Amino acid sequence: MPIITALYAGLLGLVSVGVSFPPGSMRGKLGVSVGDGGNKDLLLAMRRHANFVEYVPLALILIALLELNGVAARNVHILGAALVIARLAHAFGIKPDSTRTPGRLLGAGGTVLITVVASVWLLVLFINR
Repeated sequence: MPIITALYAGLLGLVSVGVSFPPGSMRGKLGVSVGDGGNKDLLLAMRRHANFVEYVPLALILIALLELNGVAARNVHILGAALVIARLAHAFGIKPDSTRTPGRLLGAGGTVLITVVASVWLLVLFINR
C-alpha cells in the first residue's frame, strides 16, 4: 500500500474540503444554483475548487505509482509535500484581478513541475525495467 502517498492524499483531501466549501456557501447566500450568476467572487471560488479537482488527482496517482514502484520514501515525501504546498499557494494566490500573483505562479508552476517530474520518472522506470 502506498502509505506515504496516503498521508498526502489525506492532507489534500482536507484542502479539497477547504476549497469546496466557499463556492457552496456562496451559492446558498446568492441563490445561484448553477453557474456563477455573474458574481465575480463566486466565479473565483468555483475556479479555486475546479482547478484543484482538475490537477490533484492525477498528481496523486503518479506519486502513488512511484511509491508502488519502489522510489525512495524521501523522494515520495518531497513530491507529496511539494504538491500540498503548491496547491495551498495556488488556492491563496489566485486573485480576481491578476494572473501573475506569486502564489498562483508557485501553485500552478509547482503542480505542473511535480506532474512532469513524476510522469517522466515513471516512464524511465518502465523503460529500465
